[in-house]
Amino acid sequence: MINPIVKGAELSLEIESLAFGGKGVARKDNFVVFVNNTLPGQKVRALVYKKHRGYAEARPLKILRDSPHVVDSLCKHFPVCGGCSTQNLDYKEQVNQKKKQVEDLYIRQAGIDDFTVNKVIAADKQYNYRNKMEFSFSNRRWILEGEKEVPESDFALGLHIPRRYDKILDINECHIQEKICNNILNLVRAEALNNNLKPYDNKTNNGYLRHLVLRYGYNTGELMVNLVTSYENTKLLEPIKKALLNQFPDINSIVNNINTRRADVAYGESEIILHGAPAIREKLGDITFEISANSFFQTNTYQAEKLFLTVQEYVELTGKEIVFDLFCGAGSIALFLARYAKEIYGFDVIKSAIENATRNAVINGIGNTIFHKVNLDTYFKKGRNLDNYPTPDVLILDPPRSGIHKNMVKALPKFGSRRIVYVSCNPTTQARDIIQLIHWGWKLQSMTLVDMFPHTPHIETVALLTK
Repeated sequence: MINPIVKGAELSLEIESLAFGGKGVARKDNFVVFVNNTLPGQKVRALVYKKHRGYAEARPLKILRDSPHVVDSLCKHFPVCGGCSTQNLDYKEQVNQKKKQVEDLYIRQAGIDDFTVNKVIAADKQYNYRNKMEFSFSNRRWILEGEKEVPESDFALGLHIPRRYDKILDINECHIQEKICNNILNLVRAEALNNNLKPYDNKTNNGYLRHLVLRYGYNTGELMVNLVTSYENTKLLEPIKKALLNQFPDINSIVNNINTRRADVAYGESEIILHGAPAIREKLGDITFEISANSFFQTNTYQAEKLFLTVQEYVELTGKEIVFDLFCGAGSIALFLARYAKEIYGFDVIKSAIENATRNAVINGIGNTIFHKVNLDTYFKKGRNLDNYPTPDVLILDPPRSGIHKNMVKALPKFGSRRIVYVSCNPTTQARDIIQLIHWGWKLQSMTLVDMFPHTPHIETVALLTK
């Protein structure tokens, strides 16, 4: 029987749940329809804008019945911004939906019929929690519906409109970053406009200002301002620097990263220190971390400590174990656990991260961690290079969103470890990798969900596997 749902159809739909990524899930004649910007419990009139073989995509035209979980959103930029997709959903229900998404993924994709998330760690602080935010400059400001064109329409400092690489929504207050960072954001915008500094045009590769990256140490109060430009000319940044230090004299670091490439990334090939130190400090527990402009560090300080305590619980260290921390970044997990292990070896491909990790070990007087710059996609392929290290009792995996490269996955059985702790910011790729580990004889013992990013669809999970 041919499904009657076609592109352009208007449907009355009941939103059952949220899919991974934040879209509402509805069914029409047993056919799945994903609906943008909807909440569980809503009934909507929706327009189908895309039809696939197994599902359709739609956008809401009218809310026919609202969700019992709806709340007022705090931010005036919601939902246009897209940074927060569920700010109008009660926080308890946000966490509940994330738990359901992970469980559905593992039951459906991994085929584990009795799978449940064993523990959920919700965030005590649901706003003003991000210790790093990246804003973009653009000469193509997104004009809101009903907003008249203004002279500054060729200048914006804010966040990308969803699915539009070329349009930036001008932001003056983001509620998920620290409040002082909003004041810095607005000052930088004002000074850039006053001094006629040109935003970068990603179509023509012209213009100067590319990104503003703000870092804040919640447990130290230290601040970093990183201005990413398309070429080197620090004289142009002097008015911004002067205004920042005049209004915020406690800023610890102002740096200029220079990105001459077309790639739309908020870091550069080189860096100039405009003021203060090249890094700020943050603390997790009693460990102090130096964080440079391009270092990776968990973006929610409060939840990061809970995440690391979960890893500590899962690794069950007695002080006699050899631990490998694969994808170690700046060494945050390794250093947090070092006192409980015999030795910890950290591996990562990013040179600056390994330098940060080594430096952080020295700062904290930790002598049983060793960090190596290697490409984990190939370094241990087919078990090579393992003879250079002692056999690890525990593997900690914390890969990027893409998960673990197939070469690395295939090498995991050769390490001889009996215990794996897999930290992931993408349950889809985590499930894919864990399916393979189960096939090779590991058992998925426990799963904890740590909500690192309230009001967003992002999910962080920690899995324990034993041989």
